Amino acid sequence: MTLTPAPEPVVPRPGPEIRPTATGHRAPESPHGPDADTGPGPDAGPGRDTGHGPDTGPGPLLPRAVCEAALTALLLFLIVTAVRWLVGPDPGAAAARPAVLGAVVGTLLALFMVSPPGRCSGGHLNPAVSLALWRLGVFPGREVVPYAVAQLAGSVFGVWCAGLVWGPVTARPPVRHASVRADPAWGDAAVLAAEAGVLAGSTLMLAVLLASPAGRRVLPYAVGLTTALVIGVLGPLSGGSANPARQFGPALLAGDTGRLWVYVLGPAVGAVLGAWLAGRTGLRRTAG
Repeated sequence: MTLTPAPEPVVPRPGPEIRPTATGHRAPESPHGPDADTGPGPDAGPGRDTGHGPDTGPGPLLPRAVCEAALTALLLFLIVTAVRWLVGPDPGAAAARPAVLGAVVGTLLALFMVSPPGRCSGGHLNPAVSLALWRLGVFPGREVVPYAVAQLAGSVFGVWCAGLVWGPVTARPPVRHASVRADPAWGDAAVLAAEAGVLAGSTLMLAVLLASPAGRRVLPYAVGLTTALVIGVLGPLSGGSANPARQFGPALLAGDTGRLWVYVLGPAVGAVLGAWLAGRTGLRRTAG
């Protein structure tokens, strides 16, 4: 779950703000906000699509979607690589595997978020994060599906590339293309609740951090640390995916799709629930 913090907003001077119009002239901004003079659009409401949120990358959609696909592919390639060396031939200590993998993935996410491609696209790398940001009102709703498609496609491509590089060992147990599996004692409902809970909490964290310039500056590191903790703690229990793209490619190539719906639906439900809670507490209005 990732996004790149936007540049700090310019503090307006007293008096009406002057902003450019579509024709190049300049007009005073309404005291009720930048969108008050346009009237309610088709997405008016708590999660309306303004197109001006801090997590909308600049420029056309296609280059940003390509950045999302490329970063997600690289992330999954490196995850499969890490799992291959942690649980494949000559593995490390079993007890340290979740913690090590969590530290690796958390560090990668933070680095990807502050990288140039991450700043271009917003660095979501997670369909549930894109959904959460839309519901928080800081990402265009019309771009959620293209971003999700790019992220899922990147997941499949990254896992496939890892198989080409590391060979058949990535397809055999215990690696299985880094597909996550829950503890046998955890049923579908428990895994669904865990995945939804992680995303709900993460969405609330995003709302809080996006509400201030200082929060936006530390956001990549907060996301990386949270991800590391989720994998380290929940990895041996629920699988600790918290990202549909994280499980989509590995499960598809490993033929381990029996619970794939849980790892897709859970984060999506959590994202919507977290945004709703943020709205109830006033955080969504502040973040937007």
